[in-house]
Amino acid sequence: MRFRIYKRKVFILTLVVLACAFAFWSSGKQKKKFPGNDPKDCPRDIPKKDALKLGCINAEYPDSFGHYREAKFSQTKHHWWWKLHFVWERVKALKDHKGLVLLIEEDHYLSPDFYYVLKLMESLKTDQCPECDIISLGAYSHIGYSSKTNKVEVKAWKSTEHNMGMAMNRETYQNLIQCTDVFCTYDDYNWDWSLQHLTVTCLPEFWKVMVSEAPRIFHAGDCGMHHKKACKPTSQRTKIESILQSSSSQLFPKSLLMIKRLPAVGVSPHVKNGGWGDIRDHELCKSYRRLQ
Repeated sequence: MRFRIYKRKVFILTLVVLACAFAFWSSGKQKKKFPGNDPKDCPRDIPKKDALKLGCINAEYPDSFGHYREAKFSQTKHHWWWKLHFVWERVKALKDHKGLVLLIEEDHYLSPDFYYVLKLMESLKTDQCPECDIISLGAYSHIGYSSKTNKVEVKAWKSTEHNMGMAMNRETYQNLIQCTDVFCTYDDYNWDWSLQHLTVTCLPEFWKVMVSEAPRIFHAGDCGMHHKKACKPTSQRTKIESILQSSSSQLFPKSLLMIKRLPAVGVSPHVKNGGWGDIRDHELCKSYRRLQ
């Protein structure tokens, strides 16, 4: 099974696949006004004193590094937070859903047994780790399948390791929503680093994640907004398909084994990345909760 995932969409797996496009609020739909780039917005690198003299719209609200917002970056955090609200609160098919929702981005590639393994992990969570907040289908390192295919571990969630193939239930979502103000005002345009901040400041406890040691999800591209080199997704796809082909006999394990339960210690973000100082972004982000 292979999913082709398109830019600016997120796929959510329960019994069916749903595609949710963040269209109405996207900078692409409103290029000439907020949340796109308004012609009266302040230039990114203008000093605040000069911005105040210029009278640009957001002169009072540079980020922690003195820079003004760029829509192409700020929209990513909007997209992720809106997506959570939309899926859990507005998709009628999920109104009484008690299980997991799996979040997949446009540059992720799934193994043939990803859903099968996800269901095994969900069962293992119920039996052996009810305190686990997140299930992750894999980290970024491509560990060999031969000795790891049926093994999972439990550890503290880290945004740099466990932001792919995240699955959560309604309880985890509801705890997140209680932290709306903190998430929406934290000066980092990255949704995952903002979540990392929540795990040590707002959530009842820092997140514990159950993660598959042999990944069932791969980062398929060098085409995201953080990559500046030529985009060649086909070459990365070829590498992933080679890994899966050579490991085909190790896929679909009969059962899973929890081999590690590492001492879970909360992890603080090592840096605040900025890009999220504009009060308009804060208020729009907080408004999604009122759209229920």
